Amino acid sequence: MKGRSSRLLRQEFKHLTTKLPTLWTNSYFVSTVGGAPIEKVKQYIEC
Repeated sequence: MKGRSSRLLRQEFKHLTTKLPTLWTNSYFVSTVGGAPIEKVKQYIEC
């Protein structure tokens, strides 16, 4: 996912190819939302 999104972003925003060596770190983050309703999660992300 990180590789594909990096490629798409660099294609759309050409300045990213020269300004940044990488867009993402080698690590990752995982979290859960517990029992929150999906609509509340979507609302939180959109804000």
